[in-house]
Amino acid sequence: MPRYQTILLFGAPGAGKGTQGKILGQIPGFYHLSCGEVFRTLDMSTKLGKTYMQYSGKGLLVPDDVTIEMWQLNMHARTVLSDYKPNADVLILDGIPRNVKQAKLLEKHINVLQVIHLVCPDKEAMIKRLRRRALKENRIDDAKEEVIRTRWGVYERETFPVLDYYPRSIIKEVDATGSPARVLEHILEEVVPVQEAHFHNPITGEKIKHPAQPNGIHPAIATPKTTRAKAAKKMSRK
Repeated sequence: MPRYQTILLFGAPGAGKGTQGKILGQIPGFYHLSCGEVFRTLDMSTKLGKTYMQYSGKGLLVPDDVTIEMWQLNMHARTVLSDYKPNADVLILDGIPRNVKQAKLLEKHINVLQVIHLVCPDKEAMIKRLRRRALKENRIDDAKEEVIRTRWGVYERETFPVLDYYPRSIIKEVDATGSPARVLEHILEEVVPVQEAHFHNPITGEKIKHPAQPNGIHPAIATPKTTRAKAAKKMSRK
């Protein structure tokens, strides 16, 4: 079975993965799925659903192999229903993989084209953001500082090492502390070239064509930094 062409949204709790993923999922050519949605849509009457409840009902972590099986079946259903079209859409994932073992288990299902790392340099500011959001949504338990710091501890111990599993060349860092619109702007600078390099135009159905560049760099795979550097060099000559 062909692997899904995928971009991962990666970052600490409160970095905005879900927010940015939902926005990207509204753009033709991108399909967003969060790990939380996989859990929420699971049929609890099935064998897998009952297995999930055996753990979650006791407040225990669901084993990695069960999590990936749930995800794989969910993706298969979305493909069969043509909700997700592997030949037309880049898959945007957030909340998965949560650790290196999950990353390894996902290898046979996804081809990771890019990892967008939403960087939050100020940990305390992110903790305050999480607390404000939980209070706004009336999630009192999630607003407790000890709960938030526990989530951060799990992220630092288990999830952050996932970055070392993927090649540095496909990891793009984006400052997550700006406004959602500004963060989205920077994410699009990174993901649009990837989408254009691997898929047809989602509106016309035609392969996206670009004029050849003097230095041999195809604009669909050139990074925005390269483009900006070229522009700055051209301006300095005037």
